[in-house]
Amino acid sequence: MNTELTDEQRKLSDTVREFADTVVAPAAYTYDTERRLPLDIIREMGDLGLFGLPFPVEHGGQGKDYLSLCLAVEALARVDQSIAVTLEAGVGLGIMPIARHGTAAQRERWLPDLVTGRALAAFGLTEAEAGSDAGATRTTARHETGPDGGAGVWVIDGSKQFITNSGTPITSVVTVTAVTGEETRADGTVKKELSSILVPSGTAGFTVGPAYDKVGWHTSDTHPLTFEDVRVPTANLLGEQGRGYANFLHALDEGRIAFAALATGAAQGCLEEALRYARTRNVFGRDIGSNQHIAFTLSRMAARVHQARLCYYDAASKLANGVPFKVEASIAKLVGSEAAMANARDAAQIFGGYGFLNENPVARHYRDSKVLEIGEGTSEVQLMIIARGLGLTA
Repeated sequence: MNTELTDEQRKLSDTVREFADTVVAPAAYTYDTERRLPLDIIREMGDLGLFGLPFPVEHGGQGKDYLSLCLAVEALARVDQSIAVTLEAGVGLGIMPIARHGTAAQRERWLPDLVTGRALAAFGLTEAEAGSDAGATRTTARHETGPDGGAGVWVIDGSKQFITNSGTPITSVVTVTAVTGEETRADGTVKKELSSILVPSGTAGFTVGPAYDKVGWHTSDTHPLTFEDVRVPTANLLGEQGRGYANFLHALDEGRIAFAALATGAAQGCLEEALRYARTRNVFGRDIGSNQHIAFTLSRMAARVHQARLCYYDAASKLANGVPFKVEASIAKLVGSEAAMANARDAAQIFGGYGFLNENPVARHYRDSKVLEIGEGTSEVQLMIIARGLGLTA
């Protein structure tokens, strides 16, 4: 594993860091309080090419590697996790499935606006009883042939929950996983056939519910979705019928690397804020950073950031080199989310009462970081994947 960034990657990281500090950070408290996604900032991110980073130039992308996306996500997450996850989910769950599994016609229709940030896409997987256990999906899609045996339509019924980027004014399409058939195994159990289908925003019967009242990630757009007799053309099937679950798992494995980068950025942001405060806050005639306990706490925070960054660099390196990375992605996600939570707690303690004020970035990280141990696979799911990688049957 090479942990040294190229000059191009370092320049990208510096550019996004400056954007985060000068554009995102000054507006973060306002948008967090108003609980709305700042579309002006999303447009600027699109102008910087961030949504197109890992996609080929022929698709309108920047032609960079996946680590470049991770670096951008980390730089943004230092100051605002909501903005960072809008990019991370918009690319990994929104654009990536279409770019990888879409037909030429699907890519031509959706990618130009998505990779430039003029539109957002979402992925509808999670349901009330189907999150970690995607096999429990109840949303169904039945095929109806058209007149005279024509191509026909998919008719979708069901619901999804906790879907990021699904209800913004610029959301153009949601990829929905649905049961398109069943197979009875030899032992009598039933195996569901899951497929992915593209549902454009505004389709009749497709309803976006009110935004959730969340503990954190107030700026991130998250909604429940319902589908009642939703009809879309047969051509909206994304990838092969019955391959929806397998295709999503691959996207999720990749997404966990970027999610780990987001967590690393959050941990880094907490470290930076706490370090600045420790150097300037004077108590009993000296700065609090000169106290050994504070200094050691900051040192542990720095160690967590370093460990988390190395983990996601390693997973991204394996992805780039075409070798298995599933376990490493889970390790990176687990280590990164735990680092973010621990650093948020320590930073809030260093700030004392000021760390309990919502206008303080540390307080926002304290609220936001818990979901890092839940989203895109809980910590328990990551431990299960890692255990299986060790040859255990956890």
